Amino acid sequence: MNGIFRKKRIDDLLGETTPLKRTLHTLDLTFLGIGAIIGTGIFVLTGKGALTAGPALSLSFLLAAICCGFAGLCYAEFASMAPVAGSAYTYSYVAFGEVIAFIIGWDLILEYALGAATVSVGWSGYFVNLLDNMGIHIPTVLTAAAGTTPGVSTIFNLPAFLIVLVITWIISIGIN
Repeated sequence: MNGIFRKKRIDDLLGETTPLKRTLHTLDLTFLGIGAIIGTGIFVLTGKGALTAGPALSLSFLLAAICCGFAGLCYAEFASMAPVAGSAYTYSYVAFGEVIAFIIGWDLILEYALGAATVSVGWSGYFVNLLDNMGIHIPTVLTAAAGTTPGVSTIFNLPAFLIVLVITWIISIGIN
């Protein structure tokens, strides 16, 4: 079927070559995932989760772990279907077609952007607190996005922005 719902054949995937050098290995990807989890999930959002879930926080973590396990099983099934390096984009291209793969690709970009933003805001809170303890005060108006802190007038989260810039710069140097 030619058109927007065409699927990529596994034989075509196996035959494709790329000039890009594959540098991420299992350990690198594992640390990337752990960094995202530790960066925000454990230290920043646990308190907010405790306010929402109360004593059921541990049950919330258990339910999230079960969901993550099922997601991992889905990825394992897809990886056995299409034994090439890829992600949800590649797997959706094979299973559902070009349109769904396009949507999944943009969804992954959004997911990574929101994950990075959440981690940078968490780190920003720690950084602002550290500077306050050292006697350096950043104006409150520059420590959060507009409308995110009730009763406080804020415009822009400057420390989070700078953290994203520094990490992006470090990663871009590491790629070369």
